[in-house]
Amino acid sequence: MSFLANTLSRVKPSPTIAISTKAKDLKAEGRDIIALSAGEPDFDTPQNIKDAAIAAINSGKTKYTAPDGMPELKEAICAKFKRENSLNYTPTQVSVGTGGKQILYNALMATLNPGDEVLIPAPYWVSYPDMVLLAGGEPTFVAASIENKFKITPEALEAAITPKTKWFIFNSPSNPTGAGYTWDELRALTDVLLRHPHVWVMSDDMYEHLAYDGFKFCTPAEVEPKLYDRTLTTNGVSKAYAMTGWRIGYAAGPVELIAAMRKIQSQSTSNPCSVSQWAAVEALNGTQDYLPENNVMFKRRRDLVVSMLSEIEGVTCPTPEGAFYVYPFISGLIGKTSAGGTQITNDEAFATALLEETGVAVVFGAAFGLSPAFRVSYATSDEALKDACTRIQGFCNGLKAS
Repeated sequence: MSFLANTLSRVKPSPTIAISTKAKDLKAEGRDIIALSAGEPDFDTPQNIKDAAIAAINSGKTKYTAPDGMPELKEAICAKFKRENSLNYTPTQVSVGTGGKQILYNALMATLNPGDEVLIPAPYWVSYPDMVLLAGGEPTFVAASIENKFKITPEALEAAITPKTKWFIFNSPSNPTGAGYTWDELRALTDVLLRHPHVWVMSDDMYEHLAYDGFKFCTPAEVEPKLYDRTLTTNGVSKAYAMTGWRIGYAAGPVELIAAMRKIQSQSTSNPCSVSQWAAVEALNGTQDYLPENNVMFKRRRDLVVSMLSEIEGVTCPTPEGAFYVYPFISGLIGKTSAGGTQITNDEAFATALLEETGVAVVFGAAFGLSPAFRVSYATSDEALKDACTRIQGFCNGLKAS
């Protein structure tokens, strides 16, 4: 009998972390590696946020806080939701965790029973299905097509809901595709959800502030206020404020759900880092001037990557509305053989050969539930992106028919 829990046999390690780790190991060996696998902005955390953290340390604000966040941060989160999303919450409706991932996990752990289904649009962030499995639920999927720019249709959502569906996870702009839903597109989905009152909505808004070409972000409870009482609206400071390592995520929702999440957190990690919480207060309450400035750079990088990858025969690369990812489809490359002798049988073989033969690390599409494709994170310098895309072009153009 294995000493380990049976639950672990249902889940796998994060593919994005595994690939990023492999890229770091190869770089440590002296290989010339360009990692486009991690979803992490290359910008430094803004100075005003760092100053707030330093001030917190110097003033001794380094003790325990309330298990799911201190009052000052919860007030800042409520103000943010009202100011930016027209959503009214009180501090008792807010939970703060050690990153957005913990917030989502706590909510699933607090609500799922064996047999409960969680509906996840595909492509999806790699952790959604495995968190559902760890919490004892069953992930089910509704596929989005490249023809619809990786956005699901109301008809597909309607068809995927069953009497066992407990949650619908919604992520816009999306990881891994960058696809963003307009107000009208989201309204069509919320109209479906109104017809199924047993389905709760988990909205992952982590990429809210990363939007381009005039795309206007919106969130489900904002579009359809009738969903307010069964929606958990989640967000964090990691992506917009370049605070990935600070580990602060948050959510707002019904008091009963937030209380259950608090109970779980009180018996697991307890409070997030106190210094990080004070930094997050400044991130939310302080100047937001750098957000549009950063977006100008992200948009330039997006356009560079889309342009260069679209030049490759056999590759289709839609232009995303937000986040900092592109998700090229490689149907035209499957079945070919690389210059190093690897047969490209699927997108995992493509990504493996690309890393080994060119030193460019990307994440294969099967990890996100829709193949054949790969994900590029363009949250790195223009120079690195040009070099990486040139290598990808050379690799793809060197593929031979088997």
